Amino acid sequence: MKNVVILSISAFYYTPSYANIETITVYGHRDGLIGNSISASSGIIGQGEIQQRPMLRSAEMLELIPGMTVTQHSGSGKANQYFIRGFNLDHGTDFATSIEGMPINMRSHGHGQGYTDLNFIIPEAISTINYQKGSYSASRGDFSSAGSAQFKLADNLKHQQIELSIGEDNYKRAVVLGSTNLTTGKLIAAAEWQGYDGPWNKINEDVNKKNALLRYIGKALNGELSISAMAYDNAWNSADQIPKRAVTQGIINQLGSLDTTLGGSSSRYSLSTNWQSEHVKASAYIINYDLNLYSNFSYFLNDPINGDQFNQQDSRTIYGTNVSYQFDTQTQAIIMQHTTGIELRHDDIDNVGLYNTKARKRLSTVRQDALKQTSYSTYGESKFLLTPKFEATAGVRYDYFDTNVTSITAVNSGKTNDDLISFKANLNYRFTDLLAVYANWGQSFHSNDARGSTITIDPITEEPAQQVDLLVKSEGAEIGLRFADDKKYNISAALWWLTLDSELLFVGDAGNTEPSDASKRYGLELSAYYWLNDRFSLDLETSFTHSRLDINDKNNYIEGAVPVVASTGLNWHISEQWQSSIRVRHIGKRTLTDDGDKRSNPLTVVNSAISYKQTHWKIDLELLNLFNSTDHDIDYYYASRLPGEPAQGVEDNHFHPIEPRTARLSISLLF
Repeated sequence: MKNVVILSISAFYYTPSYANIETITVYGHRDGLIGNSISASSGIIGQGEIQQRPMLRSAEMLELIPGMTVTQHSGSGKANQYFIRGFNLDHGTDFATSIEGMPINMRSHGHGQGYTDLNFIIPEAISTINYQKGSYSASRGDFSSAGSAQFKLADNLKHQQIELSIGEDNYKRAVVLGSTNLTTGKLIAAAEWQGYDGPWNKINEDVNKKNALLRYIGKALNGELSISAMAYDNAWNSADQIPKRAVTQGIINQLGSLDTTLGGSSSRYSLSTNWQSEHVKASAYIINYDLNLYSNFSYFLNDPINGDQFNQQDSRTIYGTNVSYQFDTQTQAIIMQHTTGIELRHDDIDNVGLYNTKARKRLSTVRQDALKQTSYSTYGESKFLLTPKFEATAGVRYDYFDTNVTSITAVNSGKTNDDLISFKANLNYRFTDLLAVYANWGQSFHSNDARGSTITIDPITEEPAQQVDLLVKSEGAEIGLRFADDKKYNISAALWWLTLDSELLFVGDAGNTEPSDASKRYGLELSAYYWLNDRFSLDLETSFTHSRLDINDKNNYIEGAVPVVASTGLNWHISEQWQSSIRVRHIGKRTLTDDGDKRSNPLTVVNSAISYKQTHWKIDLELLNLFNSTDHDIDYYYASRLPGEPAQGVEDNHFHPIEPRTARLSISLLF
């Protein structure tokens, strides 16, 4: 492979004989996986790419997944907005994420179903991100309809480091990463602190993010053992989305806010363990999580006197375990690899609450609940090596959910359960070592907020409310190909479709449920990577999506769906010491109303980075939003009310701008 690749990555794969676990080194782009990938749209992201990509926020690690977009509509401490395959995922409803076997998506969350906050991850401590688009593996369950990503912590550090960063708007960051050998294994430790005020008028974000990681890796019971402790604590003030008319009328400018008392705090503490032998993989975890969030999206529409600020709280402990067993069988002509697994997750939610507030002072309670939600899952999957070039996979998964809601509004309390069987099937054929084709099909689901499955009356209007199914089924398929020469180019393409039985979701911002219709999506994705020579590499990723509600009505557009996502980047390895990159990200016009009449403007942003490295030190300079674009990170269209406006409010475009051009400088000491 050309030496334009900054860093190799290591991952576990099963060889075609399926006999033993083998550690191999993957060079170049994550999509060069002919013979090891389940589909044309799956891949692996390595630490080298994470390190090289200029990023405003840590969650933008997921933008390394072709076709995924990460934005923000509120403060830096809140979970991001995610978009992929025609989904406005909100904060993660149909994209499953995990780290070291621990789920990241939050069920029945106070702010949104599937809430995915990645602020607790230290990017430098990640070794790989294994991703799939679609849900074609039996090991993928809740929230995986659009895809999934599994974060893997580093077992081996290329070097120990101390990194200090400064930037505009009082950006400060410090990272320490180190390891030491023990008699029985190895200990890895990492810590991160970040402060940031942001570019907003009359709001100082005052971010105070703290992360810590302590990880043990060793051998036990003839297998590999890891134990990881993670800690995260953050507090911030928020600049939320604003109505366009407030800017055009001169009430505020694009970086202004109508409510300057918004923000929140969050924490996440976890302990997990993973053990793997030749045939068995087992993990267990416990997570303690809290969120306290203040928002105001409609200003004075519901309460003309005190305003519409509200507080969402979530406090829970999550317990879980996963165990899988892998074994081989063989007939005279066919080699088979079988995997069976069981998963258990229990969310013990002390409080998930919604309160009316003014300047962070509680005025009244809209809804307050305690929940106990448990899921039991089992799956089986078999791979058939029909010929040395032709492989087939078939799988089945069963999920059972049981939930108990205790509400301060007694009629909204209750117990409910639901179950679902999902089938998966895959084919891939390798024509040559450079060309492979794939056909994939799979069923999956997302869970709805448990409160929506037991609700009887709307907590705001006190009118009868419609209950929702606890589990919502999806079905998708794709055909694709990979064409790769490890020394020059790497191309993958996929044509896909996806249906969802219902877009029924609990709306955390309003405290009620909002039923919708079935939906259908299809699209085309293309990723191409080309190494021009030892110094230059170029990549291009595009995604085109058609998304509609499955109804015979002209008002069948899916609000928030993104039809076009594209990104391109040029990496220039000037010398062994110098390297640079420039990247362009484009997001097409987003549909804002179900009649398709209101759409956002497109977003285009350019980020760049340059670094200089010696044996024991490195300097990085990032220029984010290089051309100072004023495009919008997010747009919504709904009614809000400013003082003096009609009681019914005014429908308007509400947006959050991307942050202006900013420079950040990092100095690292390497040991």
